[in-house]
Amino acid sequence: MRSISTPISTPDDREVARVARRVRQRVGKLLEARGLDSEADAYGVDRLWDEQPLLAELYSASIAGRVAAGPRAGRSVIRLGAQPGGGVEPVKASCAASGGFSVHAGVAVPAHDRKRLERLARYAARPPIATGRLSRLEDGRLLYRLKRRWSDGTSHVLYHPLELMERLAALVPPPRYNIIRYYGVLAPRSAFRPMIVTRWRAEPDESPDGSQGSLRASAESQASPEAENRGQGKKRNYSWAQLMTRVFELDVFCCPRCGGRMRIMAAIDSPEVITKILACLGLPIRPPPVAPAVPDPESLCF
Repeated sequence: MRSISTPISTPDDREVARVARRVRQRVGKLLEARGLDSEADAYGVDRLWDEQPLLAELYSASIAGRVAAGPRAGRSVIRLGAQPGGGVEPVKASCAASGGFSVHAGVAVPAHDRKRLERLARYAARPPIATGRLSRLEDGRLLYRLKRRWSDGTSHVLYHPLELMERLAALVPPPRYNIIRYYGVLAPRSAFRPMIVTRWRAEPDESPDGSQGSLRASAESQASPEAENRGQGKKRNYSWAQLMTRVFELDVFCCPRCGGRMRIMAAIDSPEVITKILACLGLPIRPPPVAPAVPDPESLCF
C-alpha cells in the first residue's frame, strides 16, 4: 500500500487568527475548570507565593519588565533608544494575537529538510543571552546589545549585575520539572505515536563488557571526516566525539602535533593503573581542592 502525500497550502491570516482565538478560548476554559481563572482563587499562584516568595517575585517582575530587588526595586528596566509613545507591534504575515496569546506560523520546514529542521531546533534551544553582545561598562553595569531593534526603537538594555541575575533566575525551571512536553500524535499515550516515531535499539558492543566496543565504534566513526558520507548510512545518534565537535568546535581526534587522525588504543578505567600513570608522568594524582566562593559585597543588598 502506497501513501500519496498531498502538499498543504500556506495558512492565511484568517486561519492563523482563528487558531489564536481557539487556543485562548480552550486555555481559558481549562483554567476556569481548574479554578485558576481571574475571578476564582488562584490557588497555584498563592501556593507559589507562600512556598517560594522570592521566585514568585522574580517571575512577576520579569513579566512586568521591572526590577525585583536591589536599589532599583520596583523600577522599570533601563532601555536605550526607546521612543516615547512607541511599542506598537506591526502586524506581520501569518501572525495573530488574541487576548495575550500569539500564534506565529511564518516559519515552515519542508519535508526531509533535516538541515533546516536542525537550524530551527538550534534556534529554539538557544541560550537566553549572547555573550558576544554583552559588555561591561566602567561603572560596573552591563550593557546588552539587541540583535534587532524592538518595536519601540530599543537597541540596548542596561542592567545592574543583580538585575541580570534576576532575569536569568526567572528562566531556570523548578526542580524535577519537565520543560519538554509532547502533544498530539507525539504524546506518549497517543495511539498514533508508533506509526510516526520509529523505535531504535542500540547495536550490541563487540566486547563482552561493552566498554571497548562503544569506544572502538566512536573511533572508527571519527577516523576520517568522510565517515558520515559512506554508503552505510547516517546513524541515528551522534557519537561523543561528534558532540564535542558540534558543541565546542573541538576535534578530539586531531593530533595537536602532526594534525593527523588519532584512534583509541585502549580505555583505562582502573584507579590503581591511572594513579601509576599519572605518577610516572609527574602529574597530580588528587584533584585540586575546591575553594569556597567569595561573596560579592554588592550581593548583600540582594
